[in-house]
Amino acid sequence: ESIIKLILKIMNEGFKEAFEKTKIAGSIAAGALDEVSKIIKPGISTVEIDKICYEFINDNKAYSAPLFYRGFPKSCCTSTNHVVCHGIPSEKILEGDIVNVDVTAFKDGWHGDTSRMFNIGEISIKAEKLIKTTYESMMKAISIVKNGIFLGDIGSTIQKHVEDQGFSVVQDFCGHGIGETFHKEPNVLHYGEKGTGEKIKTGMIFTIEPMINLGNYETKTLNDGWTAVTKDKSLSAQFEHTIGVTKDGYEIFTQSNKAS
Repeated sequence: ESIIKLILKIMNEGFKEAFEKTKIAGSIAAGALDEVSKIIKPGISTVEIDKICYEFINDNKAYSAPLFYRGFPKSCCTSTNHVVCHGIPSEKILEGDIVNVDVTAFKDGWHGDTSRMFNIGEISIKAEKLIKTTYESMMKAISIVKNGIFLGDIGSTIQKHVEDQGFSVVQDFCGHGIGETFHKEPNVLHYGEKGTGEKIKTGMIFTIEPMINLGNYETKTLNDGWTAVTKDKSLSAQFEHTIGVTKDGYEIFTQSNKAS
């Protein structure tokens, strides 16, 4: 019995360190998005957003994980309008657009990954509803996370909420395990059936990052090898948090640092 207790103690201390370090990286990533929210307005270019993220992460003595990851040329992903994910920052000027900014900070060997939607100026009521539904679907999924549920429960929660609102869930991309590695097992699908897939265990760290489309769920990747867009050119929205599974629930490591 004492050996089991010792093993559990060692495991718990391992979780504790992993959680603490992920939280530090996650709060830097969230801080970068808080900085973006201060300056984002009509007339800004996505490359300016990238510069803000790069500088904030750098100033916090962390590294921007997307930069040069598998050849990605920038420090964050900026996915506008019908871009689903992995949009590359450019000189494109934003006005009347919706944009997802996705940042990952790497600090002391650990990653924190998060993304948020921003509207630049006037956007349509449909676009507003899409953004709201996407955020709600992520938070509903996070709220059920605890030791012993299934990955399928997360996907099913998101899919039901999204489809009830008349939108579709992207199936080509998913959330992922994260820690000392940027992307690892398990894959966290944003659609699926309750009670299926891997069982979630205390100590796991992964992202939940639903990508939701106004039209059909199908996507294609452009010739740059990165930019994924909706096939029907309908708007797409995404939010992302990095979370850890605790004994009786979850902890979000990428909460906004703004006093809300």
